[in-house]
Amino acid sequence: MAAPGYPGPQPGYPAPSPPYPVPQPHPAPTAPSPGFSVYPAPMAGHGVPPQPPPRGYREHAATPQHHQQAPDPHATIAPYMPVSASIPPGLEYLMQVDQILIHQKVELVEAFIGFEGNNKYEVLNSLGQQIFHAEEQNDCCTRNCCGSLRRFSMRVEDPAGREVLRIVRPLKCVSCWFPCCLQELEVQSPPGITIGHVVQTWHPFTPKFSIQNADKETVLRVLGPCFAFSCGGDVNFEVKTLDESRGVGRISKQWSGLLKEVFTDTDNFGIQFPMDLDVKIKAVLLGACFLIDFMFFEKTGEVGQRSSVITS
Repeated sequence: MAAPGYPGPQPGYPAPSPPYPVPQPHPAPTAPSPGFSVYPAPMAGHGVPPQPPPRGYREHAATPQHHQQAPDPHATIAPYMPVSASIPPGLEYLMQVDQILIHQKVELVEAFIGFEGNNKYEVLNSLGQQIFHAEEQNDCCTRNCCGSLRRFSMRVEDPAGREVLRIVRPLKCVSCWFPCCLQELEVQSPPGITIGHVVQTWHPFTPKFSIQNADKETVLRVLGPCFAFSCGGDVNFEVKTLDESRGVGRISKQWSGLLKEVFTDTDNFGIQFPMDLDVKIKAVLLGACFLIDFMFFEKTGEVGQRSSVITS
């Protein structure tokens, strides 16, 4: 007997086998709940088009291989990588900083026996993370015979070991009584392509330098104190505009402690400059810091006497 509310079987139709399942009021199939990993197959005889997977389904499991390797367009923009063709390769990080620190490594042989070795520096950001590594390239005879006046080629590498800067200093005079043969320095990036110069400007009492671009046009000036020495304090070289009317930065020789100052020539420097300053000029200021270190804070001779503007 049929269930209540349903007509009996019509002639020509086979009677259902007992027990006959009671049909539901709404026999239409419902969509699977979120999170199901298997989608129900369509009933035979019905051309149900394929449905999109429910929410929560791991879409990348059915994604083709070439779609998995497609990078996120936002992830391809690495930090500190401005899109500019005028920035030398390897100097992109300088776009995002307004100060850097320079730490000269301690040479034990140089500290104990007085044998002059190649200077080595670490260039750090304000958090103490290494940006560059700089090392002087010179021969033994030049280092120990010419002292702080020696010519050198400074190789500056990024953390990956790629040379991003080359700083070249020729052999010049350091005395204020010879204004025709003063100190200068050339900065190249990449090596072989000049991006700027540091040229000492003659003055009878105070150290002055001109920061120049690749065309030898002066864009900034660096002015130092009359006596480049301070017991217990920093020695500041002010970075000023072309007309010297306004300060825009500073190169500071930081006090390293009494023992280091007396027994070694290991120095710490800090460079401050505007954030929007040309990256090439920032690199030239780094070269100016190395030149200042050699001229005024590099020990010369066995007694550890250092150069100054007046005594040189």
